Amino acid sequence: MIVMSAVRHAAAGAAALLLVLPVPAATASSVTEPTPPAERFIDPARLYRSGTQIQPLRGAPESPSSVSALSWLVADASTGEVLAARNAHRRLPPASTLKTLFAVTALPRVDQEERHTVAESELRGIGSGSSMVGVQAGLTYKVSDLWNGVFLNSGNDAVRVLAAMNGGWESMTRQMQDKADALGARDTRVVSPDGYDAPGQVSSAYDLAIFGRAGLQDPAFVRYCSTPYADFPAGGWSYGIRNTNRLLTGADGVSRYPGLIGVKNGYTSNAGNTLIAAARRGARTLVVSVMNPQSGGGLAVYEEARTLLDWGFDAAGRVQPVGSLAPAAVRDRSKDRQVKKAAEKGTEAGAGRSGGNAAKDSAPEAGKKSAPGAGKDSAAEVGKESDAQAGPAAGPEARTERRTGVATVSDDVAALAGPPKAVRPEDVPSGPWAGLPLALVGASLGAALSLWLWRRRSAGRGDRGV
Repeated sequence: MIVMSAVRHAAAGAAALLLVLPVPAATASSVTEPTPPAERFIDPARLYRSGTQIQPLRGAPESPSSVSALSWLVADASTGEVLAARNAHRRLPPASTLKTLFAVTALPRVDQEERHTVAESELRGIGSGSSMVGVQAGLTYKVSDLWNGVFLNSGNDAVRVLAAMNGGWESMTRQMQDKADALGARDTRVVSPDGYDAPGQVSSAYDLAIFGRAGLQDPAFVRYCSTPYADFPAGGWSYGIRNTNRLLTGADGVSRYPGLIGVKNGYTSNAGNTLIAAARRGARTLVVSVMNPQSGGGLAVYEEARTLLDWGFDAAGRVQPVGSLAPAAVRDRSKDRQVKKAAEKGTEAGAGRSGGNAAKDSAPEAGKKSAPGAGKDSAAEVGKESDAQAGPAAGPEARTERRTGVATVSDDVAALAGPPKAVRPEDVPSGPWAGLPLALVGASLGAALSLWLWRRRSAGRGDRGV
């Protein structure tokens, strides 16, 4: 009887608590794993189709149909997403826009403050009719002066000297070809590093945009390509040189483009006019490439680039990308990094809940995983890094091997810190106790039992006093 009475009092106390405490709703939808955002699929084959490629959304501006170039492309320089293109992979002579690849390859190899005395042999082999900045044998130049000659005056003489400092003409050709391959620029064949017309030398609007985007990641490249004017030394004196990119300087009646960063223009009789241009507006940077306009004269390449930049800034966010400037291996690495970052965040959260010990244990392991890929730029290293980070795609054997040692702790903590698994509706508890912690229920029962015992003792003391 005493026990039954205690249970009745406990139940009554628990019921009273249930009346005053809010009961959280427990439904299947509140505990299932959230649906990840839909991933945008970009078909790389689309850019190999002929004609203009655009995927407009609601409110997108009209296609830039007035552009007469044989090949052109508009891309977001930050993400590499191609917003629109025409004959993107058509192989055409690049003219001096190939100097962009030359700069991307050679700039990091020589100290900009180094001084170099030019030898006569370094100026041999310059093509007839080449653009020149005026490099003279026997004079000493800073490397930065030679780069001004390359970017501003498109000087093939400056290219020759810098190539000699980077292993020679043939070696420079191979280095540029290797760099193009590593960047995923498969349409480019380098024969003459200065862009001078040579049999078999070709590139594409797609590849030129890749080179421009790669250059924008180098502060030295940006500094040179955005310089409108500079002084070029000539022994005991110097003379001024002006950038031949009219969108940057506003020369020859071409209006300057607001926010233009620069990059590189070119011309040969075989290639016609070519241009890579980059501009920034707000938080967005675009890169465009234009190859061989078919109407409008020699300055049309600038006006067509202007049209494409205007269209790109207007279309941003209102078109689906039709391609990407990032090669497949780089895109895979980016996705792996996102997965790894999310896992690391989950591990840190789990470590915080467990007192931080798991974070200490997993930190050396994270360092070991990231070290091999640090500072690598080759396609092979990209592939290795992707393989090393492929965790979830590893086979069952790999997962079995990780079930011992410190790695087991890291895996378990990451699993606990990760998103919750989906719960079936039939597994969700129901009834008046659903959603209440067990400790709360126990505490209420204990409180009710204590209250009953106190009242019992009080009643006993009252009986003895009668």
